[in-house]
Amino acid sequence: MIPCILRSAAAVTLLSASVGLCQPNSPGAPPDPESKHLFWIVPNYRTSPSLTDYQPLTVREKFKVAAQDSWDRGTLGLAAIFGAENQLTNSNRAFGQGAEGYGRYWGASYGDFVTGNYMTEAVFPSLLHQDPRYFRRGAGGTWSRLGYAIGQTFWTHNDSGHGQFNYSEWLGNAAAVAISNAYYADNRNAGDNISQLGVQIGVDTAVNVLKEFYPDISRRLMRKHQKTESFH
Repeated sequence: MIPCILRSAAAVTLLSASVGLCQPNSPGAPPDPESKHLFWIVPNYRTSPSLTDYQPLTVREKFKVAAQDSWDRGTLGLAAIFGAENQLTNSNRAFGQGAEGYGRYWGASYGDFVTGNYMTEAVFPSLLHQDPRYFRRGAGGTWSRLGYAIGQTFWTHNDSGHGQFNYSEWLGNAAAVAISNAYYADNRNAGDNISQLGVQIGVDTAVNVLKEFYPDISRRLMRKHQKTESFH
């Protein structure tokens, strides 16, 4: 699972480089409106175009962001995909197979997403006074932006706007994995927990990369669509 996630992040970066997507909007131009979904499925409620004029989130706003990410149709869809993959690999034999077994896999995957969202975007950011948002860099070369996006998994901002280690990401996901032991009957040993933590962190890292480059990809695809329409 983790190699697939990292390959997906690399694919986004290579696409950006191949079509020249490392150019930001012209200086002084307002940022593009933030899409609530990336590729129509991945929830995108906690992305900020930049750190300019930084304003911290209140505790209530942090929980609102977690709720938006958790109860979104995209999260339901992603849980369906992860549930299917887990059933195909028979990762938790106690869930069984068939439609009933898939329901358990889907429910468990969705529980992973919801618990992870609340722990990393609301509970720990509120306790530790950290900001759960992804602040897009938007300028510079493709590889420097890639490094920045991956780095946000390890480095974030506190409510004062200063940088610090992303404790909320790591402690929040670790807490979510520990909670998941309650419904993963076959996966309760330390090795399984470490593997699941890696998956959670890997997903968040890949999504950060997608958030960094999505506006560039979206503008490029829009221009291609407009050119195609002009020929008809």
